[in-house]
Amino acid sequence: MSSTELPNLLASAVAPKPGAVAVAEGERLDSVGLPGLTLSVRSRPSTRTGLPPALFVHGLGGSSQNWSALMPLLEDIVDCEALDLPGFGDSPPPDDGDYSITGHARAVIRYLDARARGPVHLVANSMGGAVTTRVAAVRPDLVRTLTLVSPALPELRVQRTALPTGLLAVPGVASLFTRLTKDWTAEQRVRGVMGLCYGDPGRVTPEGFSAAVREMERRLQLPYFWDAMARSARGIVNAYTLGGQHGLWRQAERVLAPTLLVYGGRDLLVSYRMAHRAAAAFRDSRLLTLPEAGHVAMMEYPESVATAFRELLADAGELAGRRTVSGS
Repeated sequence: MSSTELPNLLASAVAPKPGAVAVAEGERLDSVGLPGLTLSVRSRPSTRTGLPPALFVHGLGGSSQNWSALMPLLEDIVDCEALDLPGFGDSPPPDDGDYSITGHARAVIRYLDARARGPVHLVANSMGGAVTTRVAAVRPDLVRTLTLVSPALPELRVQRTALPTGLLAVPGVASLFTRLTKDWTAEQRVRGVMGLCYGDPGRVTPEGFSAAVREMERRLQLPYFWDAMARSARGIVNAYTLGGQHGLWRQAERVLAPTLLVYGGRDLLVSYRMAHRAAAAFRDSRLLTLPEAGHVAMMEYPESVATAFRELLADAGELAGRRTVSGS
């Protein structure tokens, strides 16, 4: 799965415009062209030159915007970039239609190889956690540290609240769901997603909710939205069934990079009980548990995640700067 391609990159800044993906103050959105693949990359320039690079990878149905609350808290110690995986955010579908965990991992690897940014501090959530676990296992040269927020690693007893997401992997379910929910408003859809992903949806500000509704409206206009969701969900399910050296738990055991694991006590998608199994699987790991957090702790409790990330880098000898971050 390693990439030997070093193609010429076609990177251009994308200015915010009506109907475009939102770009927060201090962020930049670039489009990076690779053969058969175009990736949207959100960056937040570091406050000092020469800082080590960090790459953030979102989960199923997410985008690089999922990291906009965390990146400002880390801009003095790492150079932040957040990727839109193929078919998500502002990245179009891949030419080969490969939405498997391996396909997404290959996209991350090809990007890092082409930009010559590795090794990076790799930070991921949910499906992105499965993707980056595979990246760290097969290309340890690309990873300085690994931070996984509610990683989607195989569970023998999946929570009932996670079953609807898994059902998207069943052929025809996505199109059926689209027909059944055609009258749902963007606001209704966003409330449903937040109820599933947040430990306490009340933590979302009115401004944050409005921004999420605008993004949902934009995504629903994309002709490939549900296809990308369904195929990626199928990719997760297929990865869960793999055994041997390609199994995700076996690959977790192969990760050499110091690893931070973050689990939420109110996570309805990734079971809190998996935290200690993950801590045992990754050989050089530490565990942060946030009892009140849901599936997206980096959005609900960014200060706590930032503090733990700083401690990871400090103990690994990777902390280039210091700044006090108050706990949440």
